[in-house]
Amino acid sequence: MTVYALAQLRIHDRDRYNRYMHNFVARFTEVFGKFGGKMLAADDAPRVLEGEWWDRNKVVLMEFPDEASLTAWATSPEYNEIAADRVAGAEAVVLLVKGIERA
Repeated sequence: MTVYALAQLRIHDRDRYNRYMHNFVARFTEVFGKFGGKMLAADDAPRVLEGEWWDRNKVVLMEFPDEASLTAWATSPEYNEIAADRVAGAEAVVLLVKGIERA
């Protein structure tokens, strides 16, 4: 079943996060693709349509073929090497969202 990773970030060290984004362009896409990942959305200025959204300033939505693929990507040494600057530059809340099975 398709799953989604919804990440909400609060960037607090722009230099470190920018270094992550540089690696994103250089290496992330290749590593991400190995695990069947698809980037669906990334927004540095999402608009709140209802309710309160606290201290976050970026949203990212990713798709994976299944939970095992998402977990394998998130725990892979290749991604964790790239992610070191993201972890240092931003706090994140990441949600695993199960897709809807279609007939």
